[in-house]
Amino acid sequence: MKASWQASGAVLLLLLGVALHGLPARAADGTQGSPHRGGTLRLTAVSAAGTLDPQINYSSQYMQLMGVMYDGLLTYPKLEGPAGAQVVPDLAQSMPERLDDGRTWVFTLRDGIRFSDGTPLTVADVAASLQRLFRVGSPTAGSFYGGIVGADACLHDPAHCTLAGGVETDGATRRITIHLTAPDSEFPQKIAFGHAIVLPASTPAHDLGEVAAPATGPYRIVSSIPDRGMRLERNPYFHEWSEAAQPDGYVDAIQYDYGLSEEDAVTAVERGQYDWMAGLKPLDRLGEIGGRYTAQVHVYPLYGLMYMPMNVNIPPFDDIRARQAVNYALDRRAMTILYGGSGIAAPLCRMVPPGLLPGDGQCAWTEGADPDHPAPRWTRPDMARARQLVRESGTAGQDVTLIVPATAMDTSMGTYLRDMLQDIGYHAHLHPLSPAMELAYAQNSANHVQISLMGWYADYVSPSNFVDTLFDCDNFHPGSDSSINMSGLCDAGVQTLVARIRHEHDPQVMQGLWQQVDDRITRLAAAAPMISISYVDLVSPRLGNYFSTRLYHMTFSRVWVK
Repeated sequence: MKASWQASGAVLLLLLGVALHGLPARAADGTQGSPHRGGTLRLTAVSAAGTLDPQINYSSQYMQLMGVMYDGLLTYPKLEGPAGAQVVPDLAQSMPERLDDGRTWVFTLRDGIRFSDGTPLTVADVAASLQRLFRVGSPTAGSFYGGIVGADACLHDPAHCTLAGGVETDGATRRITIHLTAPDSEFPQKIAFGHAIVLPASTPAHDLGEVAAPATGPYRIVSSIPDRGMRLERNPYFHEWSEAAQPDGYVDAIQYDYGLSEEDAVTAVERGQYDWMAGLKPLDRLGEIGGRYTAQVHVYPLYGLMYMPMNVNIPPFDDIRARQAVNYALDRRAMTILYGGSGIAAPLCRMVPPGLLPGDGQCAWTEGADPDHPAPRWTRPDMARARQLVRESGTAGQDVTLIVPATAMDTSMGTYLRDMLQDIGYHAHLHPLSPAMELAYAQNSANHVQISLMGWYADYVSPSNFVDTLFDCDNFHPGSDSSINMSGLCDAGVQTLVARIRHEHDPQVMQGLWQQVDDRITRLAAAAPMISISYVDLVSPRLGNYFSTRLYHMTFSRVWVK
């Protein structure tokens, strides 16, 4: 899922027997009248995570929050385990009707739903929200929704986007028909993603910044102060239409404060002053957390990874040999240790995390291997080969600046990686940036970022989230903060394979094609994958009914407080 911060933890937590799935899920009879209903859930983070615009923000920190505020036609259910990865109807009455071999999708809008300002939800809101994705430059507009008829014109002239011929509505029947230029077998998953939420048609066609749009979910933002925090309270117009898609919340309010350091946040959550903290757990506190607060820690696997995108359009990484050198030099075992240990991280040599494609663990970037002859697993860096490639590329001695989030763990990793770049022949520099701005800064080609440290979680359960979203030509927007293809790669071979996949319905054939895409991305070395990761949550002793999903982490509407 679109991540601008990563979690940290340690194998010690697993050795002490921390539960992988938390406490039992909420009772099926809903929250109305529950003895656990009420109170304020208190959250803390080092800083804000950027804009409150739900169609622009691409950070885990805020998308997790927006999941209890906004709804789309479809969604990923707030269910634990594998069921949480299956698309379900949300604002739509049922799953869409698929016509014309997947080129046309027909949805019927639920009746009786209102926004938090009291405005009734209509099909016009759906059409306007799809247009707004392009008008505001949503990071996924091209990759997820670029197949809608009329999207090409919208990408070239966002201000006048109409999606003419691509979106048709019928107010009498409450039907929305979406036409695609070609079949897309993953279109329901893309419509279920958080950027395709429905806002009032009157929502301005620009970044909302600190202004919150009216919501359809159980909570709405009632106040927000930049760099200090925000408060959410119940949406007075919400009623539960689907417990799986958007359950009623237990707590009456959510208070989200910024400004505590990671060290102070851990202490505050341990003591119950806050109920949950976003982001990193400092390495020097992990033994304490695992030894004294085991009942408050929850660990679960993610479809996620950490990696370093390299800008293929500027020196030195416009030379493939320089990019290969970084991959060979990377000590993935050291990155595993710095993340927190082998219990929650593992060396990764490909841009698809384990569980999505065959051949988990295979590595082209280890001693004695290459893309034509991958090893069964990563064993050690090949520094001699890395130095040779730098010399052959003619880039030795060039200045290289590594951008990292200014957190304890990321800075530790960055210091190691800077020394590695020095060791293979570059004049390397480390530039930590606030986690709230690092992602946007690295995306904008005007900032001439050569290489950066990033975390990435799946938007939905598919290899496309990694090898298509992060390297698709349509996701590279020069001069924009919403250009998630940070490497700037645009490869015809990758595009051809992805186009074939979108026409395919057989899961086995699709998997084989995704494997070819992954192999090609590996050969192009536009990024250096580092580690696959699990997630570690720390919660307060007064928080109960801990509930998390593989895609959206702890679900704020499902937990209760004493």
